[in-house]
Amino acid sequence: KQWYQRRVPITAGDPVPLPNVSAMILKKVITWCKHHKDDPPKPEDEENMEKRTDDIDSWDQDFLKVDQGTLFELILAANYLDIKGLLDVTCKTVANMIKGKKAEEIRKTFNIKNDFTPEEEEQIRKENEWCEDP
Repeated sequence: KQWYQRRVPITAGDPVPLPNVSAMILKKVITWCKHHKDDPPKPEDEENMEKRTDDIDSWDQDFLKVDQGTLFELILAANYLDIKGLLDVTCKTVANMIKGKKAEEIRKTFNIKNDFTPEEEEQIRKENEWCEDP
């Protein structure tokens, strides 16, 4: 509601257009919001907030056991609707899907075509040696 009121005044009974969110995804967003409606607000000091991906509660883990398409639509909807908590937990879920995987495994997981030449790939590997596991 706050998101929409910032953009358009709401009159009781008026439909709220959400062109970027399908009905199925909106239902899931509403389910998530109802479950988390009484959660205490998170601290807004993001600069000092630890960036963790291992703090997803079990309800959210179960809720986000969906196909990749649905997960990415939830990310887009959370971003579009400015629902920070849902955006955080969906992005953490994707981060956990990537964590510890090599580039080729990530490409396979997300069906990403490798458009680098072998030479380009080697150059990138050399430039980023510092972040590879020993």
